[in-house]
Formats: sequence, C-alpha cells, structure tokens
Amino acid sequence: MGNRKIKGLYLITDRKIAGVSIRDIAEEALKGGLSCLQLRGKDITLREIYNEAVFLRKLTNDYSAALIINDHADVALVTEADGVHLGQQDLPIKEARDVLGREKIIGISTHSLEQAIEAQKNGADYIGFGPIFHTETKDAGSARGLDALREVRRHIYIPIVAIGGIKLDDVEDVLCAGADAIAVVSGILASGNIRGMTQAFLERINKSYN
Repeated sequence: MGNRKIKGLYLITDRKIAGVSIRDIAEEALKGGLSCLQLRGKDITLREIYNEAVFLRKLTNDYSAALIINDHADVALVTEADGVHLGQQDLPIKEARDVLGREKIIGISTHSLEQAIEAQKNGADYIGFGPIFHTETKDAGSARGLDALREVRRHIYIPIVAIGGIKLDDVEDVLCAGADAIAVVSGILASGNIRGMTQAFLERINKSYN
C-alpha cells in the first residue's frame, strides 16, 4: 500500500456483532476477497489487541491485504501494520506521523466538514466520514446523510471512507455521492455469512466502478 490509497471495501472487526472471534472474522472476509481490514477491539485489552494484530499481520500479508489498527499507533508500529485509524480524541495526526513515519497510512474519523478539512490539512491519508445513515454500532451522533458526504467531497481530495449503517443496497448511492471506500461492520458481521456478504459487497462496489 505504498501509495496509501484506500479504496473499495473496508471491514471493521467487532466480535460481539459477529458472534465469532476476530481471527475468524478476518479469515472469512479475506477468503471473500477483502483487501482492507481494520482491527478494532473496544472490548479487549491492549495486550490482546497486540496479540490479535500480530496474527492478523501475517494473515493479511498472506492475502496481500492492508491491516489498519484502530486507535493505537504504537501497536501499528511494532506489528508492522499498514497504518492506524484515529478518533477525534486519540493521538493527533501530526504526533501519530512522528510515531509511524511517512510510509504508514493514517486515517481519522470525522463527523463534519470542518473536521474533514482539518484532517486533510494536518496530513491524514484518508478520512472516515459519517455516520452516513443511522447506526447503533457506534455512538457518533445523528446520521449525516448523502448530501453531507457530497459537500465533504467537494472540499476533500484525499480518500473518503463512508461509514455508518451502509447496507448492500446503499453501495451505489454512497459511492456516487463521493466515497472512495465503504466501511462496513454490521452489514457484513451480523449477516451470519461473513465470506458470502463480503463477496456481495465487493460485487456491488466493483459494479459501481464499472
């Protein structure tokens, strides 16, 4: 991922929603063709996150997929992950860059045009923007909608990862509104068929690109 380009399907792990382990989530999604996985472990310790990251780094390398670590730049560094995804309350982008260097991917969650512009100015490689639709996966406030995504796209030249309540039937609309990638949690993990739903999302995304 030398060009730090985030595109397509971006899956975020959540073992509670999936009802299976983080490793099982990753294996099934990668078998389904996933090329970008974010390790998010809000309910596990930092040591457990590290252990999972070590395993997932080897696994994603086997599939030539990118691995992004949620929140923890230090874990991303020591496990040689492709990068880190920050929240608004996490380590600032500039400091994360000092930790990780120029070659690693740094993304950040944004929920407004102002936050998106600030992230781009501070050197983010991509932004997450949302929630686009209503979601109960993570408390990020009210749905922003596709019009807000279009407005962000007009001001942002780095990749935009749209997130929040995105279902299979929403893929084309979200991409047409300006997203470069679609982040999914429940839409895949709650399906009971992680591999099959990963394939279904990728088919819709690829169809929208053509």
